[in-house]
Amino acid sequence: MKTKGFVIGIILLTTTQFTMAQGVDINGFARNYTGLLYNTGEFNMLQNTLNVNFEKMGDRVAFKANPLLYVYDIDSIDFRMREIYLDLYFDNFDIRIGKQQIVWGKADGVFITDIVSPLDLQEFLLPDFDEIRIGVYAAKIDYYFGNSTIELIWKPVYAGNEFPGPGSIWYKPPDFPATPTFDYSKEKINASLENSEVYLKYSLSSSAIDFDLMGAYTWDQTPSMYVEKEFGFDTVTNQPGLTGLLITPEHHRLNVVGGSFTSTIKSFVVRGEVAYYDGKYFQSEDPTADGALSQNDYLHYVVGLDYGIGNLKLSAQFIQKYIMDYNDFLTEEEFGNTMTFLARYDAMRETLHLELFSYIGLNYGDALIRPKVTYDFSDSFSILLGSNIFVGDERGMFGKYGDNSMIYTKIKYNF
Repeated sequence: MKTKGFVIGIILLTTTQFTMAQGVDINGFARNYTGLLYNTGEFNMLQNTLNVNFEKMGDRVAFKANPLLYVYDIDSIDFRMREIYLDLYFDNFDIRIGKQQIVWGKADGVFITDIVSPLDLQEFLLPDFDEIRIGVYAAKIDYYFGNSTIELIWKPVYAGNEFPGPGSIWYKPPDFPATPTFDYSKEKINASLENSEVYLKYSLSSSAIDFDLMGAYTWDQTPSMYVEKEFGFDTVTNQPGLTGLLITPEHHRLNVVGGSFTSTIKSFVVRGEVAYYDGKYFQSEDPTADGALSQNDYLHYVVGLDYGIGNLKLSAQFIQKYIMDYNDFLTEEEFGNTMTFLARYDAMRETLHLELFSYIGLNYGDALIRPKVTYDFSDSFSILLGSNIFVGDERGMFGKYGDNSMIYTKIKYNF
């Protein structure tokens, strides 16, 4: 790994020298991120990050490359090309081709219509949201007329969510009634015209309201688990019964329509976002269900309210996921209810930032509470002290990570 790190360093240095000679703008940040678990005192995060943007702007053409390097512990390296794309500018439309991150929607900390870029969930929802999205290979066209924009995206290569694996503190294996065997032969989606994805969005921006309407023909970024039960003679009970499970992860097509809006009413900003998902498969305990799966459409929406006074910003959101044609065999709740709260105060001429952000799971009374303090020593250097506190019922999305509560620091230099 040390040799690999040295080679990457030489490449970055050579590239930097070349781009400086070519008049390319270079910016980014270097960051140290250290996290300590409350219950054990162990370091659960020792990460150094180098994020570099190479950008070249022209009258009709622009280029961006964003290599990202994570170094964990001593020499464990994760290098990725986060974005690399070409922009072409015309009179009424723009074209972007290459690997890119695409952000949709109006919600904070939740993904409703923001489904173009998949998510890196290997550290749950803790990374900064500009880092949690995964870049996708796509061609994007934005057509402008008046105050409106039509955006068309074509993704020829599938990319799905990334989840923690065994050995991670974020990996919570399901409780199987018998020993599982996994068949991954159907999980991969080959790159082809037939398997490509299409997204379309219309946006209007006015003095009274901003809103979007969207539609997508896409893949479920989380695979469904097709379960085949194996029966035989149980040597423990000396009776015939369930002896094993054959689990086959498989992605299914989704049709999605939705929209979002933002408007101002006196001193308040009102936000909303909704998406209707057609073709989703949910796990079912119905003994007659094929593969222990049930196909149900669902509605996912959020309403939010923001209020600011001076240097204080307050925000609250209510999020609900509603599974249609529900039956009691489904392993998920018919209504999944969550709230978020944000309070942020800027002091000392906006160099000291106090923030409290919380997810509240209403179904089980669990929560993720995220206080943090950031001090900007200068425009380029800052230090952050924060905490991620998981509380509540272990059946909830947040309560099950109760042992992962942590305190952390981030020391960051922007250039």
